[in-house]
Amino acid sequence: MKSLADGLVGLVAVLHLYFLILEMFLWTKPYGRRVFGLTPEKAAVTRSLAANQGLYNGFLAAGLGWGLLAGTDGYTIKVFFLSCVIVAGVFGAATASRKILWVQAVPGALALALVCAANH
Repeated sequence: MKSLADGLVGLVAVLHLYFLILEMFLWTKPYGRRVFGLTPEKAAVTRSLAANQGLYNGFLAAGLGWGLLAGTDGYTIKVFFLSCVIVAGVFGAATASRKILWVQAVPGALALALVCAANH
């Protein structure tokens, strides 16, 4: 069960690294604009906001990686960062796009449930 939980935590971390790349480096490129449904003009105007958002996703990925590397001492670290992922995903779904709930909050919640189940 712990291996499955850690695998899902790793997947959530990789997702957030992907979000970092999309938001910091690909926001104004054709692929990034297509993913987020942006016109070239809208992407250019919101570029710095997206880069900031991407940086925060990188912090989430780093925290999850830290929790994984900490071994048995990483339980509370994983719980904290997965909780942050879930809150960010729910907020994003409520304020930006419902898709964020499924792409960010649900994987985070599943990982959190498995982490908690594996450690109790």
